Amino acid sequence: MIFDYENKVLQIKIVYYGPAMSGKTTSIKYLFSYFKKDNNLESIESSVGRTLFFDFGVLNFQGSNWGLKFLIYSATGQDFYASTRPATLNGVDGIIFVVDSRLDYLKYNLRSWNELISLFGDEVYNIPIVISLNKYDLDGSNKLKENDFLNYIHYEMFKYISIDKTVAISGIGVINSFNTVIGFIIPELQIKSDIIL
Repeated sequence: MIFDYENKVLQIKIVYYGPAMSGKTTSIKYLFSYFKKDNNLESIESSVGRTLFFDFGVLNFQGSNWGLKFLIYSATGQDFYASTRPATLNGVDGIIFVVDSRLDYLKYNLRSWNELISLFGDEVYNIPIVISLNKYDLDGSNKLKENDFLNYIHYEMFKYISIDKTVAISGIGVINSFNTVIGFIIPELQIKSDIIL
């Protein structure tokens, strides 16, 4: 978190993290669309629509005294670009970890989670994290339940952690996940549309 006292702006960095094709970019696109800030989002994609390095966008909100500037990133899930992920996480204030809720993707979710833990060490337990169980509209027989993932990650060791069920393609739960991670970072703040409450 960076306080710009001269311009009265508080800058917060949030990173969407998780395995390839879990829905990070789709979540961010919905977020920016919801706030009618589509033009503020940049994605570096391959010819097949896969994120190469990261998505990046800025959401600005103005309160009565201070402004808020959210720097929103996604870390690429593709292993070929894994070297870019530590730089994307540098200075992060909160993480939305996007889980692919397909049961047969558990190993990819856990590999991505364990990589995140290894990048931060014990510091990770103090970072606000929201786990987004994405694609939760899937058929029940092929869907991870909360405990299918939580049983592997030492959930109880984290100071600020929450879990949401999301469907990024339709936006279900996406704004709630965003508000939850912001609530961990600044407990008295809640954002709706383009108004700070």
